[in-house]
Amino acid sequence: MLIFNEDEAAMDFDHLTNVLRDLALDAGEKIMAVYLASDFDVRSKADDSPVTEADEAADAIISAGLREAFPDVPLVTEEQADTHSQSVSTFLIVDPLDGTKEFINRRGDFTVNIAYVVDGVPVRGVVYAPARERLFFTDATGQSVEEDGPFEKGRVGAVTPLAVSTPDNDALNVVASKSHRDQSTDEYINKYRLADMKSAGSSLKFCLVATGEADLYPRLGRTMEWDTAAGHAVLSGAGGQVVRFDDHTPLAYGKPGFENPFFIALSPHVELQKP
Repeated sequence: MLIFNEDEAAMDFDHLTNVLRDLALDAGEKIMAVYLASDFDVRSKADDSPVTEADEAADAIISAGLREAFPDVPLVTEEQADTHSQSVSTFLIVDPLDGTKEFINRRGDFTVNIAYVVDGVPVRGVVYAPARERLFFTDATGQSVEEDGPFEKGRVGAVTPLAVSTPDNDALNVVASKSHRDQSTDEYINKYRLADMKSAGSSLKFCLVATGEADLYPRLGRTMEWDTAAGHAVLSGAGGQVVRFDDHTPLAYGKPGFENPFFIALSPHVELQKP
């Protein structure tokens, strides 16, 4: 459920939607230029996670655009470590290239993620998968949509409003991480009766639940808020939920260090099993 308060009311959501969408398209264009090149450098960050010139170029585009458009709103972005020590509850948060391993291996399941968080709740967001040519975002009203391509900056094309599934709990469709699947995740998934099991990379998993292509996405592994906020916003705008794995309370944002606990993204009609 989205929360409305004075901070949220002060934001021009038409303007926010347009800025987030256009910046995601700009970043996606730069990312694809690197992706389609014959070669690119891959380095390791302090936490041993990979980073490429595409991550950094996309971050520069998005950060500059957000700071120009919303100079008074705190910004948290994966690629700028100095933004990670902030203590904020209302802020913009960016993962300029989510799914870097998918990008490096040229598997296509990578996304640009930009979200606006109000009082710890992601209320607006955009998820753009340029290699898949899929664009998901929350419109000015908070309704999540998927836009039909080709995409054009400054002009929104035809969109399809998103709504989560009304699943059959005897035949659930589950999506899990392509790069971070482990035994604990499989053991939890096996608590459910399944119709189908699929894997996907990056924040696309949230979007598959938002479109009704999947009913449930459990994540029993380390993630950061920039990995999840945009997908969380898209899922919420389609009627879905993201809850903590341990106690099934809503996943909140602005936590110290911006690190998430394990979580579950779902259609609210899914009968959750205990950990």
